[in-house]
Amino acid sequence: MSITLRTLQQRRTKAVADARALLDAVAATQRDDLNDAETLQYAALKADLARIDAAIARENEQLAAEASVVAAPGNPAMIQVVENALADPKRGFKTFGEYAQCVRLAGIKGGRTDDRLLSIEAAAPTTFANEASGQDGGFLVPPEYATSIWSYSLEGTNLLPMCDGYSVTGNSMVFPKDETTPWGTDGVRAYWQNEATAATATKPKFGITTLRLHKLMALVPLTDELMADGPTLGAYLTKKIGDSIRWKTNEAILYGIGNGQPQGALQGNAAIVITKESGQANGTLVVLNLAKMIARLPEGSYGRAVWLINNDVLPALFTMTLGNYPIYVPIGGFKDNPFGMILGRPAMVTQHAKSFGSQGDVQLHDLQYYRTITKAAGVETATSMHLYFDADATAFRTTFRMDGEPTIVAPIKPANGSNNLSPFIQLGGRP
Repeated sequence: MSITLRTLQQRRTKAVADARALLDAVAATQRDDLNDAETLQYAALKADLARIDAAIARENEQLAAEASVVAAPGNPAMIQVVENALADPKRGFKTFGEYAQCVRLAGIKGGRTDDRLLSIEAAAPTTFANEASGQDGGFLVPPEYATSIWSYSLEGTNLLPMCDGYSVTGNSMVFPKDETTPWGTDGVRAYWQNEATAATATKPKFGITTLRLHKLMALVPLTDELMADGPTLGAYLTKKIGDSIRWKTNEAILYGIGNGQPQGALQGNAAIVITKESGQANGTLVVLNLAKMIARLPEGSYGRAVWLINNDVLPALFTMTLGNYPIYVPIGGFKDNPFGMILGRPAMVTQHAKSFGSQGDVQLHDLQYYRTITKAAGVETATSMHLYFDADATAFRTTFRMDGEPTIVAPIKPANGSNNLSPFIQLGGRP
C-alpha cells in the first residue's frame, strides 16, 4: 500500500465518521429532516467523500499500472514485489494485543523481532539530535488500531463534530472573515432606488484569520505484565487514549487559552454571561435563567444549539415547570435517555460544565460558530520499548493535531433591542 493511498483511506474514515456524527446529532433531536445548515454540512461531507473516493480510485489505478509495467523490447520485464503485510491495515496482526506482545518480545535482550514489525519501523518518541547515541527501535502502530483509537475519541460527549470543521494536509489554513450584519452600517448593503437614479455602491468588508495546527500528545508507559495480557491491553489502551483525546479536545474548544492550543469559545470576547435574577437565592436555578439564555441566541442558532450542564444541575431541572409544562423532557422516557431536552434543545451532561451555582454550570452553544482544523490523518500512534527500559515498561505515543477559534470576535449587535446576541452563552454564578 502506498503512503498516498493510506492517507486517503484515513481521510475517508474521518469523513464517514463526521457524517455519522451529524446524523446522530439530528436523530437525538427527534427530527426527521435536516435544517438548512445541516443540509449544507451533510452535502459538503458527501462531496468531500466523493472526492476522496475518486482520488482512491485513481491511486489504485496508478498502483495497478505500476505493477504491470514491462520494460522496452529486448530488456527483461520489470517485476514489482510487494510485501503482503503492507496491504493489510493490521499489518498481519490479528489483534492489537498480539501486536503489543510482539513489541514486548522485541525489547527483551536476546528476544526475536517479529518480521511483521520490520515493515512498520518508526523513530522512537525520544529520538533527537545530540552527540550521544540516539535511542532506536520504535514501531508505528498499524493503521487499523490507530483508527480504532481515533474512532473511540469521537464517541460519547464529543464537541468536535458539532463545530465548523475542516481537515487539512498541511499545517495551517487561512479563512476569510466578515462580521458585518444585514442591518449594520458597513459591508454589503441593499438600498431602495428611484427610477433612473444612480445606485448606491457598497463593498464587502473582509478580514482574514489563520488557524495553525497544535499538537496534543498522549505518552502512555505500560508495564510488561500488562503488555503480556493481550486482550486486556487492547481494551485498556484504546479506551484510555481515546478518553484523553476527547476530554482535552472538548476542554480546548470551550476554554482553550490560544497559546499553543485552540482559542476556546468561552475565552474570547464573543461569549455572553447571563446574570442571575434580582433577588434570586444563591444555589438555585429558575426558569428565567434558561429563557434569557435562549433569548440571546442569534437568528438561526436555536435549531443547532446544545445545552451543556453539570450533573448537579439535574435535580433542579427535574422539578422545574413553565406554567403546566415541564422545562425538562426526557427523550423516550427516563429509561431510554435520562438527559433529554431542555426547552426543546438537547442536553448533554458533562464535567466540562462547572459545579452547580458556579459560572458556566449551564451553557448553551451553537458550535457552528466555532471553526476547527484537524490533521487529515487523524491520530498518529507509535511505540518504543527503550524509553522506559529501566522500569520494565513500553511507551505508546499518540499525537492529534488541531486548532480552533470562534468565527466572531465580539457579540452581535441586534437590529432591534438592547441585548447583544451570541452563539456562546453561559449562566452566571449563583454561589
